[in-house]
Amino acid sequence: MRITFLGTGTSHGIPVIGCSCPVCQSTDIHDKRYRASIMVEDGDTTIVIDTGYEFRLAAVRAGLKKLDAVLYTHSHSDHIMGLDDLRVFTKEKSLPVYGSKKTLDHIRKVFDYAFSTHDWPHECVDKEEEDAIRELKKHNYGLPLLSANVVNPYEKFRVGSLEIEAIPAMHGLMEVFGYRIGPFVYITDVSLLDEKALMAIKGCDTLVLGALRERQHPTHFTFKEAEEVARLSGCRVCYFTHINHETSYEEIMRRYCPLCMSSYDNLVLEV
Repeated sequence: MRITFLGTGTSHGIPVIGCSCPVCQSTDIHDKRYRASIMVEDGDTTIVIDTGYEFRLAAVRAGLKKLDAVLYTHSHSDHIMGLDDLRVFTKEKSLPVYGSKKTLDHIRKVFDYAFSTHDWPHECVDKEEEDAIRELKKHNYGLPLLSANVVNPYEKFRVGSLEIEAIPAMHGLMEVFGYRIGPFVYITDVSLLDEKALMAIKGCDTLVLGALRERQHPTHFTFKEAEEVARLSGCRVCYFTHINHETSYEEIMRRYCPLCMSSYDNLVLEV
């Protein structure tokens, strides 16, 4: 199973607009971060977890050619706003997307046209134009076509060769999903994992955890908190993701190796 980090930054991305801090001005390519997302490949099966603002750029950079499904962790804008670019994968059939009911309900509100079977909102000047628009809609011309699949906490489901388990976590007061795929676990935007969730990730080989910064934050793990979860999980290695601009890649690697490392955009893992 091959994991490619499409993005590893927090909601601002790095560099942050208008910021002159050392990390934002860094020339180290490891400190240039798109919004957090990953691609998972296993044989003929390819999935993506989250589609942030730079999804198109990240997908082109990673050489994404086919896609079997998208898993969503939650509905914050830095995790969903690249959804429209999924339309290149829906020319022949709908693309399944997975997430909690609350997450998918919100996504359907934001991207109603990607799920709705209703006509395009359009003021038709005559019957001929109305018929033309209906025909375009019928053939999905220029629109993404997605099928929503609600997943419940700890539910297991399959996409191609991959068996996936949804693991609930708390992002402040918001429930989000992480996903376990065999020996690999991905949980971003997290501030709390309860005992059941910790048991669900126990014994994984490779753990990816959202770890925002050194300082406390009400809705994200600090590096130290993520490191402690990594120890409790018994994983071989943990990669921090959803990292902000207060700490450089080099600083994280110096402070937290060998158990924990900083991920970076376009990092590829074989799990």
